[in-house]
Amino acid sequence: MTEPSNIEPAAVIKRGDDIDYEPVGAAEGLTKGVLIDAADGAPNFAIRRFELAPGASVPRHTNAVEHEQYVLAGEYVVGIDEEEYTVSAGDSLLIPAGVEHWYRNEHDEPGAFLCAVPNGDDEIELVE
Repeated sequence: MTEPSNIEPAAVIKRGDDIDYEPVGAAEGLTKGVLIDAADGAPNFAIRRFELAPGASVPRHTNAVEHEQYVLAGEYVVGIDEEEYTVSAGDSLLIPAGVEHWYRNEHDEPGAFLCAVPNGDDEIELVE
């Protein structure tokens, strides 16, 4: 985790066109764009935007850090521990560190969500 400093962060404005989206290796059909993170001077948290293509899924996995998520668009399934939930635009989620979770988009429209995480290392471990 990044150590706090006594330097005040500068304000940052990043335009949507400035965000690069890249495929996420373990999940075909999932792309990620980093909206704001430590590289932009954010001292504590990163905000990322993910898009889950129609028919795509993310395998069961854990993360070393907590995830706060906000669903922007679409409808998809999120598995947390042994339960599955259908989420849609406007829903919020908390996935604690170390909890198994997965995603599946069974619809014809992409699903999109914001994910806020603490800055620093996030070990991802595939469970399946």
